[in-house]
Amino acid sequence: MDISFNNFNIKSLDTNESERFFYLIDTNRNRLEDFFAGTVSKTKTLQDTIAYCDDIKQFVLEKSYFPFVICDLETDAFIGFIDVKNIDWNIPKAEIGYFIDCNYEGKGIISKFLGDVIEHLSDRYHFKKLLCRSNSRNVGSIAVAKKNGFTLEGTIRKDYKTTKGEIVDLDYYGRIFS
Repeated sequence: MDISFNNFNIKSLDTNESERFFYLIDTNRNRLEDFFAGTVSKTKTLQDTIAYCDDIKQFVLEKSYFPFVICDLETDAFIGFIDVKNIDWNIPKAEIGYFIDCNYEGKGIISKFLGDVIEHLSDRYHFKKLLCRSNSRNVGSIAVAKKNGFTLEGTIRKDYKTTKGEIVDLDYYGRIFS
């Protein structure tokens, strides 16, 4: 998948670009810690990120994880990330996560590309359900989910452990496909 929009494009993460991936995570680390704890914990250093990208290669081959990066075509920098995880091929369903660099928030970029990824997943893999989980404090993420047809299904109490060790409630948003 490689789609362009204005001066941006989205593509599958090339695991040979671990340095650019590390920089995206590292420059947004403080704001991602509570909401993207898994990725943040696996990318603490460039060496950690290289090792994590090696793991990602295998996950992609197994079709258990699909990572996408958003790139600013003018600067060639990674500015956003969308991943598809917790895939259950029996249904089939998956969880989708996403974030955008703080300097690009509020421009509709993540909403647009999330829609493209959802369409790609629906067309290629025929998912019946996608879900995203969000802490109620993460109003930006909730707005992006709603713009892309997700509706609140409920709140699961004490469902997620942040990198600081806090166990928090998460709101579950789902989108069903026929």
